[in-house]
Amino acid sequence: MKIPEKAPDLQKAAKGLKPELMLKIVETMELAKKANSEYLYWDDFKYQPMPEGVTPEYAWAVLKMSRLVQTRYISLSDSSKHPFGYWLPDGVLREIHYIDQQAGGTILVEDPSVHSEEKQRYMIRSLVDEAISSSQIEGAVTTRVVAKDMLRTGRKPKDRSEQMIYNNYKSMQLLKEHLSEPLTIDLILKIHASITEKTLEDPSWAGRFRTPDDDEIHVFDSDGQVLHVPPKAADILASMENLCNFANGDRENEFVNPIIKGTLIHFWLAYVHPFMDGNGRTARALFYWYMLKHKYWLFEYLSVSTAILSARAQYYRAFLYSEVDDNDATYFIVYNLRAIHKALEILNAYIERKQKEKKNAYRFAMKYPALNLRQRALLASALEKPQEVYTIETHANVHGVTYQTARTDLLSLKDMGLLEMRKEGKKFVFTPAADIVQKLEIA
Repeated sequence: MKIPEKAPDLQKAAKGLKPELMLKIVETMELAKKANSEYLYWDDFKYQPMPEGVTPEYAWAVLKMSRLVQTRYISLSDSSKHPFGYWLPDGVLREIHYIDQQAGGTILVEDPSVHSEEKQRYMIRSLVDEAISSSQIEGAVTTRVVAKDMLRTGRKPKDRSEQMIYNNYKSMQLLKEHLSEPLTIDLILKIHASITEKTLEDPSWAGRFRTPDDDEIHVFDSDGQVLHVPPKAADILASMENLCNFANGDRENEFVNPIIKGTLIHFWLAYVHPFMDGNGRTARALFYWYMLKHKYWLFEYLSVSTAILSARAQYYRAFLYSEVDDNDATYFIVYNLRAIHKALEILNAYIERKQKEKKNAYRFAMKYPALNLRQRALLASALEKPQEVYTIETHANVHGVTYQTARTDLLSLKDMGLLEMRKEGKKFVFTPAADIVQKLEIA
């Protein structure tokens, strides 16, 4: 990934304006409006079709001025004391409205096709997905199948990649214990210590900020090019105190939507890079903490990092654009809102699937009225994956129940002839019966 091309100097472009170009201002403003809908930076904007006689440099000057007059500056600044700012184009307002409509939790709270136990199961699944994806963004190397097996069975991590995923999973659960608290230095350090346990090159880095005695750190791309130079270690404590003040209060006569503020917290911690390692994971964890703290309960069921992982290059580029274009954090806000939107679409697809499965669940209930919701969920899975293997430990972890409850569930299904049981080593494993489709009459 290369550093974005430097945009034309606004003052020079403004001095070069010719009177005849002012006649093109309406057309140029229409171009600017389109560019703001996608929030283009100069390296993409200059290739857009320009009005006749209008240069890309002039059009960029018009676009920049339209952005600057609407920018709201925040109390967080770069190493040169220049504040970061953002504004809310129509596309951002549209995304906020969409997220606000859904992320209060009503999708899962009110939908009768998603039972309470199924909600718990999906929440655990989302925590697993978030833990895996957030770790993979930072370089964890393992398959999702192996990682999910580790978390569901409760086995100990075998290597650093698995440890990163385990830590993320544990830390996501830890966040919910601190929702009534303000953001403090101690809480940031506690989250970092939890999320980096046994994964750092130097264990002493866990739960502490960089100091002047540490080696300086830079953010590199895969080719070794320096993409970002974080603020000096001597300034970190003051920067983190500013972050806490920003997170905990609003300026007088100013309201910042919690989704926007949570995104800016995510951005700022990653920008400052206060830790020797684990900055990205900590930043994304703080975003989740802030969303849940402000009662966006649906975020318990979302894996935003899974959406980020699918467009990782754009994620990094959003950071770069925000830094190189006069500290305009709108680039990062636009990207993050799109990732949240994608995560919500995944959840909506899941709910549609649950509505279809509900029809099958009625059939199960009519033929086997003694089945509980966990057993019905397992049978639905067995119909889709006839080669699947189930264990008592896995069933317990997936549904958040005790070992004895899980054992009773599986043995009951075995006694009904719906599962087959065999022993592998010291464990019993269960597989779908060969004639399960016929027995459930779902052919």
